[in-house]
Formats: sequence, structure tokens, C-alpha cells
Amino acid sequence: MKRLKSVLKWLLLGIAVLVVGVGLVAGLGWWYFHPPIQRTDGVAYGRRHDKALTLDVLRPDRPNGIGVALMVSGGWKSSAAGKFPSWMAAPLLRRGYTVFAVCHISQPEATVMEIVEDVHRAIRFIRFHAKEYGIDPTRLGVTGGSAGGHLSLMLATRGGPGPAESQDPVDRESSAVQAVAIFYPVTDLLNLGKSTENLGDGGPPKSFVKAFGPQSTNLAVWKVIGRETSPLHFVNSNLPPTLIYHGDADTLTPLEQSEWFQSKARSMGRNVEIVVHPGGKHGWLTMVFDIRKFGEWFDTYLAGTGSKR
Repeated sequence: MKRLKSVLKWLLLGIAVLVVGVGLVAGLGWWYFHPPIQRTDGVAYGRRHDKALTLDVLRPDRPNGIGVALMVSGGWKSSAAGKFPSWMAAPLLRRGYTVFAVCHISQPEATVMEIVEDVHRAIRFIRFHAKEYGIDPTRLGVTGGSAGGHLSLMLATRGGPGPAESQDPVDRESSAVQAVAIFYPVTDLLNLGKSTENLGDGGPPKSFVKAFGPQSTNLAVWKVIGRETSPLHFVNSNLPPTLIYHGDADTLTPLEQSEWFQSKARSMGRNVEIVVHPGGKHGWLTMVFDIRKFGEWFDTYLAGTGSKR
């Protein structure tokens, strides 16, 4: 009986320690993913089809003076103002980056071509208002996943000064970015390779035909559209340092898409690194922890410190 009481005592003590440990870990996790920020939602950066284009501004309590634009896009569909969950950007916010969650009109209401134009407008808007956001306009990063990764690379490859003759001073700003860290982008829409979206007819991705407009099924027209919206075809000597995380089991956007982009970039002496996630499909549960590595990348190429906070 005495021995049974002793065993029960130690068992209860073990359970108590376990509960406290789990609670502590959960508490630390909640704390890490909820950094103190100042949030301004629904800032209009332009209009498309008589609707406002908006971004949410997430400013940490201890900003480092550098901004990162986060492309809120999956399948070229985006969310409404104020819907972006700040915990997804916690690793960046904790390092002091001011995060701009850029939303757009979802396809097919807006074509991918229009969406690309609109995210260029977003970067120009952020740069024009850099002083009031407390960031350096010469050091802007960009991030996103899937379609958000594609849009990030469209900025990285085709970003640049707007038309000098524009009446709108925002449009005269540059849409260039200085560092990129993204997940599993499509880089060549003219070569879908092993993707399950490839019908083998040389046309657009089968689930996204309407996203590219009513002429996308005309193969002659598609060749122009597909090239114009493929970052691979616009890699140049000004490509900023680019980090890509990609799963080797991704069948929607196979790893080869990132590998082709890296090969083209390296042939031009540009820095593109790929981190392969073994067994990773089109997304994986631990992605938010990979964003810590994105923060380190931005530290190196934007902050120039490589520091950790």
C-alpha cells in the first residue's frame, strides 16, 4: 500500500510537470507568434475594376527601418483588407521588419496580367510613402508563396522605374526590390513540365485558364501572355539575391520550376539559392519556421548584419 502511494505520488508529480511543460511551451509559442505591433489595415494603393487595391501595414515596436512586401496570393486569389494573420509574419516582425501585406483583386475578376501590374503599383506606393512608414526606400524585400512567390519574382525580374511622364508621382517611382525570399513559385508558364496542371497542349495551366483572360486558349496569344508572365524569361543582371524553399514532392509546381530559374540566374552570375524540403508538397506544416530563415536572408541582403533577434 505504501509503495502504491509512492508510485501514485511520483506519477502525479510527473503529470504535473508535463502539464506545466506543455503550458510553458504553448505560452512561449503564443508569445513568439504574437509580437507587439502597430497595425494599419486597408491602405488603398490603387484601384482596379472600380475596386480599391489595399495593403495592410504591420509595424513592429522596434522597427529596423526596412520594409518587406508580402504578396498575399494563392492561385492568384487574395484576401480582403485586415484579413492577413500577423502571426504568419512573426519571424520578420520580431527582427524589426515593417511588413506590407499586399492584397489584389482575385482572378478571374482580374487577370494575372492585371495582378502583376497592380503589385508593381503596390511597391511604387510603398516606396513613395517610405518616409511616413519609417523605412529606407532603397532597401525593400519581397516574399510570398505559390502565386505570391510568382508575383515576387515578377517584381524581382521586371521591377524598375515607372514612366517619367506619368501625372501620378507614385507611378514614377521604381517597383524594383532588393532581396527575395519565397516558397515554390511557378517560373515558366510556357513550360509546365511535370506539373499536374500541364495538359500537354502548350496552353495555360488547366485550372487557371480563366485567370489569363478570354484569349488564353488561343495558343498564338498564349505564347505572348505566357512569356510576359513568366519570370524565367526576364532574368537579368540586376536580379536581386533570391532564396527559394521548394518541396521535392510538389506536383502542382514541381521543383524543376525553381531549378530552371536558378540555372538561368547562375548563368548570369546572379545569386539564387534553393532549399529543398524533403517530401514537401505544395505547402507543409513547418513553413512558418522556415520564415525565420527568410529573416536571416533579409538580414544579410537588406540589413547587412546577419544578426538574430
